Amino acid sequence: MTAAANELKPVLVFDSGIGGLTVLREARVLMPERGFIYIADDAGFPYGSWEEPALRERIVDLFAKLLGQYDPEVCIIACNTAFTLAGADLRAAFPQMTFIGTVPAIKPAAERTRSGLVSVLATPGTVKRAYTRDLIQSFATQCHVRLVGSQDLARLAEAYIRGDVVSDEAVMAEIEQCFVEMDGRKTDIVVLACTHYPFMANIFRRLAPWPVDWLDPAEAIARRARSLVPQVADAVHPDNFDFAVFTSGAPDFPTRRLMQGFGLKA
Repeated sequence: MTAAANELKPVLVFDSGIGGLTVLREARVLMPERGFIYIADDAGFPYGSWEEPALRERIVDLFAKLLGQYDPEVCIIACNTAFTLAGADLRAAFPQMTFIGTVPAIKPAAERTRSGLVSVLATPGTVKRAYTRDLIQSFATQCHVRLVGSQDLARLAEAYIRGDVVSDEAVMAEIEQCFVEMDGRKTDIVVLACTHYPFMANIFRRLAPWPVDWLDPAEAIARRARSLVPQVADAVHPDNFDFAVFTSGAPDFPTRRLMQGFGLKA
């Protein structure tokens, strides 16, 4: 398949804030010929404070506008909370569009664990979602899975990504429940079930009471997207995309600077 660069549709990456940049970073490596549009629903952030029906309606309404305005090739929902809540609704409302979702990496965690003790570090919404429980039932019945719903870690991660100082005590208070000791065994894998969290992985490693594997799903999401996006021979990366859109319309200067560091106009 061949096409002029300006004929290629962009890839749209959607997140509640700036955490989806972890997925964008991997996706751009695998799809260098594609332009990207990053959508941050910062006006709705954090999603954990929303009632489910209102948040579901918000996400579907947002995509009605986004798809009409940008006509992307595919949409990557780089947010566990958004996809586990509204993924089925998006696919039903827009059957012509391909949605690549982000879900807790429970299956690979269950395959890799040696101790049989796995923790899932997520937002409260992702923890309570039936989708998450179904993943455990389908893929991790032989493991002891602890679900840890952090109320503030996504907000702390946003601050940290922007360059603010975040205290060790505040971070440890959010992750300490991930570490389980049982019958001489210890948790050996923690699933990072929010795309904001991998940005703080170095802090997590330093504060952890023992070494664990912090499982980041970003690369797997990007590989899935690459498999669904047609590869185009001799395509040149377009220069009319690679920008970020904030639903608030008013990102602060540190956030704009961060986007520029990821090669996005904001």
